[in-house]
Amino acid sequence: MSTSKPVMEIPAKLVKELRELTNAGFSDCRAALVETAGDVQKAIDVLRKKGQAAAAKKATREATEGLIGHYIHAGGKIGVIVEINCESDFVARTDAFKQLCHDVAMHIAAVDPRYVRREDVTPEMLEREREIYAAQARATGKPDAVIQKIVTGKMEKFYEESCLYEQHFIKDETVTIGEKITQAIAKLGENIAIRRFARFKVGEIPNQVGTPAPEQA
Repeated sequence: MSTSKPVMEIPAKLVKELRELTNAGFSDCRAALVETAGDVQKAIDVLRKKGQAAAAKKATREATEGLIGHYIHAGGKIGVIVEINCESDFVARTDAFKQLCHDVAMHIAAVDPRYVRREDVTPEMLEREREIYAAQARATGKPDAVIQKIVTGKMEKFYEESCLYEQHFIKDETVTIGEKITQAIAKLGENIAIRRFARFKVGEIPNQVGTPAPEQA
């Protein structure tokens, strides 16, 4: 006599709902819903974890193809170009990859990050920020142990505000740009990475590329 548990019946409507929320495949969505007894929110977490694991395996693969995304905003006053890499020209030409490039460029135009990843922040900048946060905490009379915790928390906030991968996506603040890239890796099956970007605003000197604005007479 078999002792195996019967597989829970998952309504097709529920699978469709989960697919629309995550862009995951039918079988993956159904399996996640079976695992979580039909709980959509828990199933989303299961799919995210699987997507992150799959992305980690692909992250070591070389990504030398891709596209230059761009976005112009505010009547031509703000412009962004961003290079996003993938592994093949086939993926680079898909609508999903093109949409990713557009979304990331639009996000950069709106949020104005200073770095791509936290690893790109210079040691000098990190030390400067830590000193400022520590001085602010000392001014309130906090003990050293508390000051250290305050500085650590503020540094995480600094990364979230300054680094593109750490920022919450402007169109969906439940995910970061880094998580959005992870989702794209899981969906498209290739390593994907944001390599560099430049943001231009009329009258400002760009941080990464461009020529200085003319001096006022």
